[in-house]
Amino acid sequence: MDGDTLRINEIFFSIQGESTWAGCPCVFVRLTGCHLRCTYCDTEYAFKEGQTQQIEAIVEQVCAHPTSLVQITGGEPLLQKRVHQLITALCDRGKTVLIETSGACDINVCDERAIRILDIKTPGSGEDQRNLWSNIEHLSNRDEVKFVITSREDYEWAKGVIEEHNLASRCRAVLLSPVFEQQPGLEIAGVAGLSPRELAQWMLEEPPRGNPVRMQTQLHKHIWDPQMRGV
Repeated sequence: MDGDTLRINEIFFSIQGESTWAGCPCVFVRLTGCHLRCTYCDTEYAFKEGQTQQIEAIVEQVCAHPTSLVQITGGEPLLQKRVHQLITALCDRGKTVLIETSGACDINVCDERAIRILDIKTPGSGEDQRNLWSNIEHLSNRDEVKFVITSREDYEWAKGVIEEHNLASRCRAVLLSPVFEQQPGLEIAGVAGLSPRELAQWMLEEPPRGNPVRMQTQLHKHIWDPQMRGV
């Protein structure tokens, strides 16, 4: 691993804001680069900004924080092939490693000890044609699946995918996340966001058949300013 590097956008210690791990202290390693351009993306700064760091140095930075939970994110973290060296090194150190990845990259190559959080892109993202559907076959009962919901149309689409693939039986949790509501004038690419109450009502009135789902919000955006980095 000596001399091997990754391009890193930021490393920070915060409260996990999403997934079934929400509320837990967590170290985040955000990699530079993404090949998708989702309409509601809130981390465009990670597309190109970043510095090259040695993997060993990254591991030491992570281990300096008082938590066993680590999330590798982006951008799209699986675009950099050496990320698998980082994942394995952190697992070897006894860390619980979460990988937040789009539905457009092969998750089967990840260390089996890692927990994949697979973000299946809805039509409202503008990137649903990029989903790699073979990923569903590789899900384990430790992994989680996320759908970011922009509208009722997205909700109905996600319901269809959940039911068709019986996702709840394939993974630990199926998560529905409303696009965070921004204040007027701060919308991302014209996407105003979706009221959590609306999504909750749809889930109560017309849940996916035979597939329990869980709503989540971006907890960190309720704690800190939604525009703040490093949280």
